Amino acid sequence: MTAITGHRGARNLWAENSLTGFRNAVELGCDAIEFDIHLTDAGELVVIHDPTLDRTTDGTGPVRALTPETRRSTRLENGGDCVPTLAEVLAVLAPADGLGIHAEIKLDEKGEPYPGIAGKVAAVIEAHGLAPRTHLTSFSAAVLEDCRAAAPGIARLISADEAWVGRQGGLEAFIKMATGLADLVALRHDFLAANWDEACRLWPKAQLCAWTVNDEETMRDWLARDVGHLTSDRPDLALAARGAMR
Repeated sequence: MTAITGHRGARNLWAENSLTGFRNAVELGCDAIEFDIHLTDAGELVVIHDPTLDRTTDGTGPVRALTPETRRSTRLENGGDCVPTLAEVLAVLAPADGLGIHAEIKLDEKGEPYPGIAGKVAAVIEAHGLAPRTHLTSFSAAVLEDCRAAAPGIARLISADEAWVGRQGGLEAFIKMATGLADLVALRHDFLAANWDEACRLWPKAQLCAWTVNDEETMRDWLARDVGHLTSDRPDLALAARGAMR
């Protein structure tokens, strides 16, 4: 059965990467929740997608410049919550028994990895007892290599779209690179659909993820394919579609 992952909580329903969104996505019955992590210069691991504050908050400038005080006073658009820390998010998700966690480690505003972030993220996840339920995720092979070195016992997921796969020399070369580095391969849904047969030949279908699928017709198509994982900004629709197909 296809597992349904709420993307940034459920960003088309509630403010993305917000504690409100995470709480509500848990109530929907998602199989997993995906969110994004940056590291501030003050040493806080914060959950927000972009490396800058401008798009999703009432603040401006790089996320890394947040202090604990300015983080608490910076409000997310369309929600009113402040930018949460990783520990705050995990405290919301931990009580949901069996809920998967897809923790995406992001790059900074210059497109560079934050020094030491993989080990810091792993330490917080382990402190909450969530290592068995977690995939550390990234588009960056270098970040996932750091995750493998810092926390070999936590599963990993690598994401890519058509352009990223092309820069690796094509799907077969990309899968070869991912082998041993990742447990799940997440591909943008339109690229995965166009290369479905090859992807299933190269990688177990149960360990493929289609992202980000938001319309019901496309959801039903992926559910009919029995893809292992489906990530959506509207996990409510995906869960309903899955329920209707049983």
